[in-house]
Amino acid sequence: MNPTATRGAALAADLAAALSPADYIKSHVRTVPDWPAPGVQFRDITPLLASPRVFRVLIDQFVHRYFDLRPAAIAGLDARGFIIGSVVAYELNLGFVPIRKKGKLPFTTVEQTYELEYGSATVEMHTDAVKAGDRVVLIDDLIATGGTMMAGRRLLERLGATVIEGAAIVDLPELNGSKRLRDSGLQVFTLVSFDGH
Repeated sequence: MNPTATRGAALAADLAAALSPADYIKSHVRTVPDWPAPGVQFRDITPLLASPRVFRVLIDQFVHRYFDLRPAAIAGLDARGFIIGSVVAYELNLGFVPIRKKGKLPFTTVEQTYELEYGSATVEMHTDAVKAGDRVVLIDDLIATGGTMMAGRRLLERLGATVIEGAAIVDLPELNGSKRLRDSGLQVFTLVSFDGH
């Protein structure tokens, strides 16, 4: 075995142990400048998924948070919310509800349109995805303006479910999405935040 590689791995493990889980996760979020448009600092979560150690730390933060709350299901927003939400649902032994972009689900759906910075978008979910009275956690990778999470919440509530919390890895507080969600009465949980957008 290469002694330099061994020392490097040991140093990385020591550094990980010294950081809080949130700082450890934040240190692995990649910032891509000027994407998808000039002036945007895109917060890329894919490095969190590439490392088994980081991915485990990430998922454990959500699993530990929701273990005792015992929701009926985890709902995930298209598309990166599927990655996190489905693993959290599996770890908690719960069902997973995908909330997809319009036209992607094959069965009878209910839809919700929401406004984007330039235009609008629509998300859908199956009408039998949740039952009246179900307590659901809604997960996405990032909260920016809050429009997608608000639309997902409205869909779940239209079917009679209660969204007990909206959760995300990253919050971009300068875009006021998490504030908007909280002001609407939704409890919000995020692991890390970044200034700018």
